[in-house]
Amino acid sequence: MIVDDSERMRQMIRIFIADLSSDIVECEDGAEALETYRTHRPDLVLMDLKMARMDGLAATSQILDSFPHTRIVIVSQWDDAPFRAAAQRVGAEAVVSKSDLLPLRSILATI
Repeated sequence: MIVDDSERMRQMIRIFIADLSSDIVECEDGAEALETYRTHRPDLVLMDLKMARMDGLAATSQILDSFPHTRIVIVSQWDDAPFRAAAQRVGAEAVVSKSDLLPLRSILATI
């Protein structure tokens, strides 16, 4: 599942991982991600940070509260030590920079 408020970014991620996953669901924000996760139960969630209605850290925390074994990777343009610590605190498996999506391929290969 790709969660990002930018349609262009969702499309770029989808194209980048298309050969590794053919069943991809997309959401525009964290609130939509909660409902979509309950319905589809994807193997992996690629979660943006800054979004309307509910940000990625809050959505990650809420999804993991209900589904503790969910694999969530934060994909964001923000990439500093405090942000990485916050992502780790809420239970994100990893943080991947939007400027270098290559680590997503390794993460998806483990599914």
